[in-house]
Amino acid sequence: MANPLKKRLADLDDNLFMPRELSWLSFNARVLQEAADPSVPVIQRLRYLGIYSNNFDEFFRVRVAEVRRLISVSSAGSKQQAKELLADIQRQVQRLQKDFEIIYNTVLADLRARKIYMINEQQLDPGQAEFVQEYFSTTVLPELEPILLEQVQTIPALNDESLYLAVDILSGDQYRHAVVEVPTDHLPRFVEIPRRKGKGGKVFIALDNIIRACLPQVFRGVLPITRVEAFCFKFSRDAELEIDPGITQSLIAKMESSLKQRKKADAVRFVYDSKMPERLLAYLSNRFGFGKYDSMIAGGRYHNSKDFIGFPNVGPKYLEFKPLPPIRIPRLDTPGSIFDRIRDRDVFLYYPYNPFDYVIDMLKSAALDPQVSSIKICLYRVAKDSRVIDALVNAVQNGKRVLAVVELAARFDEAANIDWAQRLTENGIQVIFGIPGLKVHSKLLLIERMESNGVRFYSHIGTGNFNEKTARLYTDFTLITRDQNVGKDVYEVFDFLQYNYKRPNYRLLLVSPHTTRPALMEMIEQEIANAKAGYRAQMTLKCNNLVDKQLVMKLYEASDAGVQIHLIVRGMCSLLPGVKGISENIQAISIVDRYLEHPRAYVFYNRGQPRYFIGSADLMTRNLDYRVEVICPVFDQHAQTLIQDILDQQWHDNVKARVLDQNQTNDMVQPRQKSTRIRSQETIHRYLETGKLPRYPKSRMTEPARRRRRKRR
Repeated sequence: MANPLKKRLADLDDNLFMPRELSWLSFNARVLQEAADPSVPVIQRLRYLGIYSNNFDEFFRVRVAEVRRLISVSSAGSKQQAKELLADIQRQVQRLQKDFEIIYNTVLADLRARKIYMINEQQLDPGQAEFVQEYFSTTVLPELEPILLEQVQTIPALNDESLYLAVDILSGDQYRHAVVEVPTDHLPRFVEIPRRKGKGGKVFIALDNIIRACLPQVFRGVLPITRVEAFCFKFSRDAELEIDPGITQSLIAKMESSLKQRKKADAVRFVYDSKMPERLLAYLSNRFGFGKYDSMIAGGRYHNSKDFIGFPNVGPKYLEFKPLPPIRIPRLDTPGSIFDRIRDRDVFLYYPYNPFDYVIDMLKSAALDPQVSSIKICLYRVAKDSRVIDALVNAVQNGKRVLAVVELAARFDEAANIDWAQRLTENGIQVIFGIPGLKVHSKLLLIERMESNGVRFYSHIGTGNFNEKTARLYTDFTLITRDQNVGKDVYEVFDFLQYNYKRPNYRLLLVSPHTTRPALMEMIEQEIANAKAGYRAQMTLKCNNLVDKQLVMKLYEASDAGVQIHLIVRGMCSLLPGVKGISENIQAISIVDRYLEHPRAYVFYNRGQPRYFIGSADLMTRNLDYRVEVICPVFDQHAQTLIQDILDQQWHDNVKARVLDQNQTNDMVQPRQKSTRIRSQETIHRYLETGKLPRYPKSRMTEPARRRRRKRR
C-alpha cells in the first residue's frame, strides 16, 4: 500500500523546500537584526554591519554566481525557475539594502551620542582639512593608480575585493571619467584625525573621503578641471574555480592558474552610490558590459562596509561585548603528560569557552615525546601565524613522521593554503592534497604513540578548523580520545586519502562520501520505527545548514510518524517547520550572538539510550556525497552530558534565538511570563565555569532535560 505522506510530498514537491539562496538571505537578515538591536553595544553593532557586508560579498560570489550559471546552461523549464529565483533574490537584496542604510545611520547617530564621530570631507574644519591634505600628500597619493577610462581600450580586471571611486570630471565643457582604487589593502579604511576645537571625543574620516577631499591633486597637471566628483562602487565576481583535469601540471600550478582566472571572472554584482549621475552609471554599465542577469544595486555613499569588522573601540569598554574569559580544565593543567590525561578519560573541548591552547599543547607534547612516532593532520584553514604549523615543523625536527593533508580548494583561502603546503614541504613534512573531486573537510588529527602494550592511537575529531584565531570567534566541539576503534578508523581515513583505490570498512565513524548518509537515514528510520511502536521518539540536530532534499523528506516522514524533531540551524534551512500535515512535529531555531555558531551535533533519543555524534559534516548534499567528512560517536558519559546540557540551553534560548518557520520571518523566541532569561552563549559560559544550569520552561524541555531535572529533585 502506498505511503499517503509520500504521495502528498510528491504532489507538493518543491513547495516544501525553501530555496537555499532565499534561506541564506534570511540568515543574513538575522545578522542585520543584531546590528539594529539597541541592547547590543554600539561598537559591536558597527561590526555586525561589517559581518553582514562581508557575508553578502561571499553570497554574490558563490550563490548568485551559481544561479546565473544555471540560467545560461539549463533547459527551458529549469531556466525559467532560475530566472524567477534570481528575481526573488534581487527583490530581497534591495529590501535588505534599504534596511542596512537605515540601521547604518542609526548606529552612526548612537556613536555620535558617545562622542565618536564619522565625518565626511565636507565637514572638516580648517585644522582638520590641513591634516587631511598633509596625510593625503604623504601617505595616500603614492598608493593611487588612477585609470582614465577614455584612454584605455579595455579596462583592466578590477579586484572584486576592493573599493573603487568612479570619478566624474568636467574638463571645460566635456565630461571625462576615471576609476581610482581605494588602497585599503595598504592603508586603514578609517583614519583618526584631530578633534574639533573646543570639542572632545574621537573623530574618524573614511579613506575614500580623504581621496574625495583631494581629488584635484590626483589629476593635477593631467587635465584642466572645472568640477570633479567621485562616487563609490564595487564588484563581486564569480568565485567558482575551474581546474582542468587534462592539463599536465601539478595541482598547485593548476590552482594558481585558476586563481588568476578568478580575477577575470564574470561580475555578478555591481553596487554603486545611488547619487551617481545616470549619465555616469550608464557609461560604466556599458564599459563593464553588464547584462540583464547582473545585479546592479543602488546603495548609499559608502560600500565595502566589511571594513567595519575591524573598527577599533576608542571609547569605554562597555561599547563592546564584555569578554568571557576562557575556562581552563583542571585535569589538563596538572603536571605530567597530556597523553596520561587522555588515557584516563576522553577530553571534550568547547571553543571559545575552553582555550584552543590544549590542542597546541598536545601537538607540542607530541613533537617532543620520544614515544610518539607519527602525526597526521587535516588542514583546511589555518591562522596567519599558525602555532599548529610551528608545532608540526618542530615535530619533524625531533624525528617524527608528519603527514599533512592540505585542502587547496578551501574557498577564498586557496592562495594561503598553497603557501602553507610549500612551507610544510620545505620543512620535511609529507604533504598530500587528498582526492580529485572530493574536498577534504574533515577536522582530524591522529598521533601514534608506542606504549607498553604496543602502538596506540590518540585521535582528535572536531567540528572546526585547526585555527587558533577562529577558535576565539566560532563555537566548536572537539573530542580527543584514546579509543582504539576510533583511532583505527581515523587511521583508515588517512589511508584512504593517501591510497584511494580501496574503500575502508569503518568500525564507528561515519565518513562521507561512504557511510554518513546511509547511517543518518538509518538512525532517523529507527526513530520512526520507535514512534510507530508507541515509544517516545525524538532527535536534536544542530548544524550550520540543512538543505539536502533527501534528508528533508526523511525528516518530514519522521514528523508525520510522531517523532519530535528539534533543529538548531545557524544558516540555510530548506525544511519548512510547522506545516500542517507535513512537519507539525518539527521546531527550528537559529541563534545569532557574539560568537558564530559552528558545531555540528546530532542526537537521537534511541528509546532512552541517546546516541550522540559530533563532526564536520553539515546536512548538505555536498557534505554527504562530495566531500571527505567525519562524524564521530561520543561514548564518554561526561562528554555526552556536556553536549546535552549545551544543546538544552540553546534550545531554551529566549534572548538570541529566532524561530525558523515556513515564512522565514526571523521572529525572536518569546519568553514566557516570569520565565528565566536564557541567553545561551552566556549561560553556557556560566555552566562550564560553575556547573549550574538555568531553569528551563517546562513546555520546551527535551526529554533528556526532563530526566535530569527529575534526578536533581
